[in-house]
Amino acid sequence: MPEVSLDFPRAWVEFINPADETEVIKADLTWLTSSYTCIFGNGCAGIYADSPDVGCCTLGAHFADKDDERRVEGFVQQLTPEHWQFHPGRPVKRKDWVEKDEDGERKTRMHEVAGQRSCVFANRPDFAGGAGCALHGLALELGRNPLETKPDVCWQLPIRRTFREVERMDGTSYVEVTITEYDRRGWGAGGHDLDWYCSGNTEAHVAVEPVYLTNEAELVALVGQEAYDELVRHCEAHVRSRSALALHPADPR
Repeated sequence: MPEVSLDFPRAWVEFINPADETEVIKADLTWLTSSYTCIFGNGCAGIYADSPDVGCCTLGAHFADKDDERRVEGFVQQLTPEHWQFHPGRPVKRKDWVEKDEDGERKTRMHEVAGQRSCVFANRPDFAGGAGCALHGLALELGRNPLETKPDVCWQLPIRRTFREVERMDGTSYVEVTITEYDRRGWGAGGHDLDWYCSGNTEAHVAVEPVYLTNEAELVALVGQEAYDELVRHCEAHVRSRSALALHPADPR
């Protein structure tokens, strides 16, 4: 089945964050109860046809802020040539793994091998230490969750969190925190030019458990434990009562 349309009926729920009454969580139940899972190394075609082995690591990762970069740096210093295919073979310097894009924004450095460019931390299939993100592999070796070692944008994808200030008719306001699918449009205008994208493809909707369970750690990091617990209650209720219109069209029927 080809990639599904970007626009289809979705079921949403809104609830006040139990830990912060100034926030309202707006959650995409259609996405969170879908059977999506990352299939890197297990059928992922990569976002560009000429770089299938590096998945969505083709463009490098922009840092959310200085804290994000500093956190990642602490784990970069723990990488060895056995973890990281493109380790410089000496004490690692910031310039070995950080660069600026055309707009001056800081991101992970790009590295080119045999005409294929990708994030410098993306180990290739021929690497003895194993293909995939060196920082992800380090986390597994340390018994930690990969969201601790990788740039924020890497572990959040393909969950998208956005913030919006909403003013009510009575003059009061709240912060709307939306949790939804990071589809092609999340990449900006260039997202429509990607050769393949996972979240809308049936090939990636093969998980036994839904997103709200398989990505528990990520969701807790994004909204907090109390809000996550409330989110689980809504997801469970939705699973019990959802109509066919509220199913993700890439899910198996």
